[in-house]
Amino acid sequence: MTALRGLWPEMQDTCISLGLMLSIVLFMGLARVVTRQQLNRPTAHAFVLEFLATFQLCFCTHELQLLSEQEPLHPTWPLTLTYFFSLVHGLTLVGTSSNPCGVMMQMMLGGMSAETGAMRLLAQLIGALCSRYCMGALWSLGLTKYHVSERSLACRNPIQVDLPKAVIIEAVSSFIFHSALLHFQEVRTKLRIHLLSALITFLVYAGGSLTGAVFNPALALSLHFKCFDEAFLQFFIVYWLAPSLGILLMILMFSFFLPWLYNNHTINKKE
Repeated sequence: MTALRGLWPEMQDTCISLGLMLSIVLFMGLARVVTRQQLNRPTAHAFVLEFLATFQLCFCTHELQLLSEQEPLHPTWPLTLTYFFSLVHGLTLVGTSSNPCGVMMQMMLGGMSAETGAMRLLAQLIGALCSRYCMGALWSLGLTKYHVSERSLACRNPIQVDLPKAVIIEAVSSFIFHSALLHFQEVRTKLRIHLLSALITFLVYAGGSLTGAVFNPALALSLHFKCFDEAFLQFFIVYWLAPSLGILLMILMFSFFLPWLYNNHTINKKE
């Protein structure tokens, strides 16, 4: 009984954090419904939806990162939360990417115009920065013992390996995730969301302790804004260039190299 009493404050803090994340998901869902009903212009509609999606993703990830730094009762607790909220985002953020790399992929594949892509990138940037400042204001209220305003002002460098390894980890993570995203299009929606959530959880498990396994430039900017300020070049290379490189390699492989290889093989077979 004494042990349970000692654990109660930790459980209370966890419940408050989970409540905040679920509340923001519900609030953003309500905002999306209002947006669909009130905004008739496609450009403004897409901009607001992308902003809301990025805000939700960054807000929840800030709180998830905070929860993962606590001393959980079970080592798989942070991964369980990652999987669960990946499912939540997959179900609620349909039609948005919340990731500049996803926009780049669609633009390179010809599925989106440059103007629409630039508008979505701007919405993601604004959403990422707004979520950071909102989290700072929320943490200053001290709702849990882990909510401290100083946290948002400090650079908590997640890069635990040298620069070349960090670039490879983020590039490979981006390559794998967006390859799956591209090739799971034909899979049933409910199954696809579970598969992508499991993949995200695996990538976080594999690379989380090394670079954070972010593979999302907007999310990285929101999570590590102070680090960008203090070591811009390093963080720009790891969290912006590396995921973009992963996307470029993925496009080159599946759109050019593999078809070329297949055609050569077919020609040689006929000869």
